[in-house]
Amino acid sequence: MTNSNRTKLLWISFFSYALTGALVIVTGMVMGNIADYFQVPVSSMSNTFTFLNAGILISIFLNAWLMEIVPLKTQLRFGFLLMVLAVAGLILGHNLTIFSASMFVLGLVSGITMSIGTFLITHMYEGRQRGSRLLFTDSFFSMAGMIFPMVAAILLARSINWYWVYVCIGLVYVAIFLLTLGCEFPVLGKHAKKDDAQPVAKEKWGIGVLFLSIAALCYILGQLGFISWVPEYAKSLGMDINDAGKLVSDFWMSYMVGMWIFSFVLRFFDLQRILMVLAGAATVLMYLFNTGEPTHLAWFILALGFFSSAIYTTIITLGSLQTKVASPKLVNFVLTCGTIGTMLTFVVTGPIVAHSGPHAALQTANGLYAVVFVMCVVLGLVTKHRQHNVAAAAH
Repeated sequence: MTNSNRTKLLWISFFSYALTGALVIVTGMVMGNIADYFQVPVSSMSNTFTFLNAGILISIFLNAWLMEIVPLKTQLRFGFLLMVLAVAGLILGHNLTIFSASMFVLGLVSGITMSIGTFLITHMYEGRQRGSRLLFTDSFFSMAGMIFPMVAAILLARSINWYWVYVCIGLVYVAIFLLTLGCEFPVLGKHAKKDDAQPVAKEKWGIGVLFLSIAALCYILGQLGFISWVPEYAKSLGMDINDAGKLVSDFWMSYMVGMWIFSFVLRFFDLQRILMVLAGAATVLMYLFNTGEPTHLAWFILALGFFSSAIYTTIITLGSLQTKVASPKLVNFVLTCGTIGTMLTFVVTGPIVAHSGPHAALQTANGLYAVVFVMCVVLGLVTKHRQHNVAAAAH
């Protein structure tokens, strides 16, 4: 593989995370405006975004098999066509059915690109280097989470229609499409040659994968349940849309900086131990945010973003290190569990908000972070990553 080709694959991975981050994180900013546009309550509007999350879940789940049947480049190019159709549906469709269908298609496209992006990183890198590379890749998720809420706030404050936010997000996929031109991708499944690593599929994953999968689900459900309702919680405290948007942007800016720092730091620490420390710190910081004074919220959310930043990627990395070689199915299984958390975000938090308000949703998210911490502690008893790390280093 040439350096130029490897660089293109890396940037496709970076932008795949940015696309998913933009689509998922901007929801909290545009939800109120879309609810007004369709003249429905915010709590019921949040359920409609489940179509986006369902699309992400289905595509990540199915892509564990599709990657071995449909070439990766073909998937990404077909995704570009779907992206154009979905954004056109948001602009031209004026009813909830077309909106929901377009959101589902956006989810499909996002899930396909994110699963491909994750596989490319695990395919190109080994051991702790894989963890640091995945972490840097995941920083593009948070970078999009920092940029697009600000873009949304600017557009909405100027009374520009909400769907222009999604047009801006679509430009990320234009970059992915351009990068596929003249780029060679890894070949999987029956199209692959002798180095097709089939025996890995038969290797037992172990109970550590189960603990990591539960942690992935609870972490994503907790994180998105928290950040999706922070704007509404901030407004209930008397903040305006710009202040609420700034809290979300502060979280993702700190998250991004944390990823850059931890992508270097993780190389020097045992992954399971540092994951346990980060999960515990994030749980405490979210509690402080939920119980703190409005004047202190910005500081708590900055600290929370920083300490949360490495959790999900380290979970995926540890999952991939539970076997000697990470198969697409193992990586996608942990990703799928995390994405179930994404899909459940508004299914779980919508009724809680309708019944008890946004603060109750934030408290629920805090409880989910506590479960992640417990899973990380228990994982220490059964993890196989240390022996596989040693084997990879010897090799």
